Amino acid sequence: MIRRQSFYIVGILLIILGFSMLFSVICSLIFADGDLIPLLQSISVTVLSGLILVIFFRSKNKKELSTHDGFAVVTMGWFAMAIFSALPFYFSGTLDYTNSFFEAMSGLTTTGASVLGHSSTLLIEDVSHGILFWRSFTHFIGGMGIIVFSIAILPMLGMGGVQLFRAEVAGPAADKITPRVKQTAKLLWGIYVGFVLIETFVLRIEGMPWFDSFCHSFGTMATGGFSTKNISIAAYSGLIQWTIIFFMFCAATNFSLHYYFIAKGSGKYFKDREFKVYLTLVLFCALLFFINIINSADYSFNLDSVRHSIFTSVSLITTTGFGTEDFESWPAMSKTLVFFLLFVGGSAGSTTGGMKIIRSILVFRYLIYEVRKLLHPKGVFNITIGDNNIDDNVVRATLGFYLFYIFIFAFTAMVLSITGLDVTTALSASASAIGNIGPGLGAIGPTDNWGHLTDIAKWLTSFCMLLGRLEIFTVVVLFSRSFWR
Repeated sequence: MIRRQSFYIVGILLIILGFSMLFSVICSLIFADGDLIPLLQSISVTVLSGLILVIFFRSKNKKELSTHDGFAVVTMGWFAMAIFSALPFYFSGTLDYTNSFFEAMSGLTTTGASVLGHSSTLLIEDVSHGILFWRSFTHFIGGMGIIVFSIAILPMLGMGGVQLFRAEVAGPAADKITPRVKQTAKLLWGIYVGFVLIETFVLRIEGMPWFDSFCHSFGTMATGGFSTKNISIAAYSGLIQWTIIFFMFCAATNFSLHYYFIAKGSGKYFKDREFKVYLTLVLFCALLFFINIINSADYSFNLDSVRHSIFTSVSLITTTGFGTEDFESWPAMSKTLVFFLLFVGGSAGSTTGGMKIIRSILVFRYLIYEVRKLLHPKGVFNITIGDNNIDDNVVRATLGFYLFYIFIFAFTAMVLSITGLDVTTALSASASAIGNIGPGLGAIGPTDNWGHLTDIAKWLTSFCMLLGRLEIFTVVVLFSRSFWR
């Protein structure tokens, strides 16, 4: 059963979330767009709800969190944050509550799918600055995970955070950089915030306004994809697009590698198997895009085509979802590649979504292992990545994750098709939601939005976004009977 302590921690998270809205209040005061009152109402409701949980579920006997508690806190925490993060959109009258929840969940899970802009009656530029800033700031909160951030302060409350870290970073490469999770959380967030600030200043120097610079830095480093412009990054210069390519690539790289480079001066990037595969995949897909589009009438053999190809490759593999071109108008081969890239994802230990490259490497190694066993039944073989032998439990968990991922994708696509979506849209919407990517193919392409989906479809895809962000098992385990015994 879920203990009182779990609800107490969710209350703490809501209080933190409420006060984080003050940044949007500052933005509202600067631009005076008339969204101050809705933001203050949102802060009041969120903080008050958090205080009620803290007061009601406060316990004098603070114990170490169990694994059950970790799963419960992470899942309940994300749901609660999405519920209350939707309030600024709702109180301001920008969206109804279903669309507000969808936008909030998309922001916190760094999916970047939006009901605003393009064919919508409400363009992104029409939204007030305070609300628009909050929309991008949800990316910042969800980027490294509000739970990971909270681990750094939980010990001060007398509670450990190891179980929360394990539940939040559920991939096969979720090693701690330091022995203490509190130090790990601080290091991860320090690197994350540092990247955001550096990118913000670089974008400002390159000519992007301060407001746009902060919002796009939030979206880039969180691999989210919310933009302040209706046409996304296509609204800016080629230099800015190259800059965003670089930071998207960094955001989907294992942050442990950044730590070793920044703190210890040790460049382990090209010693890491996953990073080498990641870089190779980005370049290979960009090359395929380039070769394919220059054979069409709309593109020529020039630097612009190279930039659009690399940008699309990086944006999709990192699950960011920014766009400079409408890849829906590209040739069939490019659109097929786009669909497959909706599943890949970047590196484990980064802010990216998707299946993660390390899992694909492990599955590929397992297939080689099975072939060798067929050829040499009496041989003794190990599954290795780099110099490390992979334990059988990790292999089974990875294969289970793959099967669960494909099953949820297929089930969601089937339900979405029942709601009236065509085959292409249903398949890409399902893959995009669980992969935390944002744009897809069909009616949710880079020049479309998700506003035309039915309410049932929006709630279902919102749940899929949460499943993808928490890597499925963290949420699914709560539906197990044994969890509640």
